[in-house]
Amino acid sequence: MIARILGAEAEAQFLAQLADGDLLLEPVTAPDLRRMSDLVATYADLPLGVVDASVIATAERLGANAIATLDRRHFTLVRPVHVAAFDLLP
Repeated sequence: MIARILGAEAEAQFLAQLADGDLLLEPVTAPDLRRMSDLVATYADLPLGVVDASVIATAERLGANAIATLDRRHFTLVRPVHVAAFDLLP
């Protein structure tokens, strides 16, 4: 999605930030997978998809209320269990 919306250079910068440790990858846990399954089933009419469901489940587990995304549609519609709504960045 980064490449499609912002271009290959932005995608390369994102990957470099991951490699340099500027951004951290959070592993998906077994409970996250269960929550992802619930989210995909609940929001089947979107469809939500695995990637967005993993971001939501992980954010819920970590207690994060802000999500950086270029795809505001799904994150605006989903109601997380730990806050009324996500703060979407940028």
